[in-house]
Amino acid sequence: MINLDDIDLSLLKALSQDATQTAGALGRAFGLSQPATWRRIKRLEEAGILSHRVLDLDTEKLGFGVTVFLGIKLATKGRVSLDDFERAVSAIPEVQTVEHVLGLYDYRLRVVARDIADFERVLRRRIMTLPGVGNVDANVLLSEERRPGPLG
Repeated sequence: MINLDDIDLSLLKALSQDATQTAGALGRAFGLSQPATWRRIKRLEEAGILSHRVLDLDTEKLGFGVTVFLGIKLATKGRVSLDDFERAVSAIPEVQTVEHVLGLYDYRLRVVARDIADFERVLRRRIMTLPGVGNVDANVLLSEERRPGPLG
């Protein structure tokens, strides 16, 4: 664990709001030179604090109007490898995230589809046929709030 000063935290907050900002622009905002800012960002990357920058696509504008969260309970944990399930479910293009969780379900999936009929097709033909799938619970996303990350 590296020690983070106020400038490091400010850089992380600024990058979490807009990861496309250049080291020069960030440096000007925080009173640093471009090389000094770049070195700080590189140090945060090497420490694993800043692991990657993600492009956030608007799925609705791309024609995927339905988002569903699935809770999946595996029926036969002993006979089906978790790795096999994760590999198979990750190969489904409509599945955006696969989270192995503790609680009522073994996995939580975020699935996008063009509409409810498309979601039903994905559920019946792709997800329900995966190895070891037992109980499935679905929650359709009605709206989503963007909340700031842990740095504010």
